[in-house]
Amino acid sequence: MREEKIRLSKWEIYCLYFFIYAFLGWLLETLYSLFVLGHFTNRGFLYGPICPIYGYGALILLIFLRKYKKNSIQLFVIAAIIFTVFEYLVSFGLDALFAMHWWDYTQDFMNLNGRVSIFYTFAWGFIAIFFLNHIHPFFKKKINLLLSKIPYTVQSISLKMIFVIFIVDTILSCIRYVM
Repeated sequence: MREEKIRLSKWEIYCLYFFIYAFLGWLLETLYSLFVLGHFTNRGFLYGPICPIYGYGALILLIFLRKYKKNSIQLFVIAAIIFTVFEYLVSFGLDALFAMHWWDYTQDFMNLNGRVSIFYTFAWGFIAIFFLNHIHPFFKKKINLLLSKIPYTVQSISLKMIFVIFIVDTILSCIRYVM
């Protein structure tokens, strides 16, 4: 009789996706900054190389909006609204907690308090379609292939270590911005 392989739970997989997409978001922001400013800038809130807003955005798409994947117009509209509200709330929260701005759209056409703009509202809609139809399926396939080669214990321990590092980084980063 063949022994069935133990796999990460659905929520552990979501946690893994969070960290992967938060890292990719940080990488995207860093490369953009490098290209525009001509030098390295840590574009994230945390010390480490992740931007949690991208990880949370990916989870919103995967958990709540995936059901609209087949209807691009509906996905576009719902994602544009949800992510514009999400971006505004995160910007407002960071400003309220730390009196800092991580982005400013004041110069953009049709912006709301410099926190969101119509350009990014449309961008979020298109990004949602592209993410759910192309980016995530690509990474999901690669991740599943990689996970099939790594023992469950190593996966589980690694994920827990990354989570602890993330919590410590979040606490230290919050202290840095409050001081």
